[in-house]
Amino acid sequence: MSETTSGQGREAYGKLIDDIKAGRLKPGDRLTETDLAARLGLSRTPVREAIRQLESDGLVTHVPRVGAAVRKLDYREVSELYEMRAVLEGTAARFAARGTSDIELAELVSINDEMRAVQADVIALQEANRQFHNVLLQAARNRYLVRAVEAVYKTLLILGPSTMEEASRAADAIAEHDRVIAAVRARDEAAAETAMRAHIEAGHRARLRQFRAST
Repeated sequence: MSETTSGQGREAYGKLIDDIKAGRLKPGDRLTETDLAARLGLSRTPVREAIRQLESDGLVTHVPRVGAAVRKLDYREVSELYEMRAVLEGTAARFAARGTSDIELAELVSINDEMRAVQADVIALQEANRQFHNVLLQAARNRYLVRAVEAVYKTLLILGPSTMEEASRAADAIAEHDRVIAAVRARDEAAAETAMRAHIEAGHRARLRQFRAST
């Protein structure tokens, strides 16, 4: 968020991000200051600030004769984003294999076990999956890599709900995490990168199936 954004502007931004992430605001949906202010219980000024920040993030665009609207991603853009995820998170896994602590490794195992236990709860599953990737990313110990991954993740918010909603995807993702963990535990940098790339590519295929079904 911009340093000049007010406290209420940050509040409005956070709520709109949550709406995009949850799919309550979908690609192409119009963002009208008056309607959003009424729904959020805020004045139009912080809502306007939030919309400007979302534009800066690349999540909102101006559509002729419509105004501000949640940006739509096309098939090619979705593929490009996942290609970047594969490169960046594959590199993160390689770096993590080089220097992950025993505590971080135990945390990865614990989170993946939690994912096994909550497979029927999509929201809990999504949160645990987010934590898994975040712990691995932090274990890479490279601030620039973290920022690059966060930028890609922010754009992917436009796609709404996780691929974990697809039948069998959760079980597959957990097994893929197991392979990443095994490679990191063995300090095998090449295997860790390969396992993470395979995991992201499987998510990419699931996302494209989801994307095609919604268009």
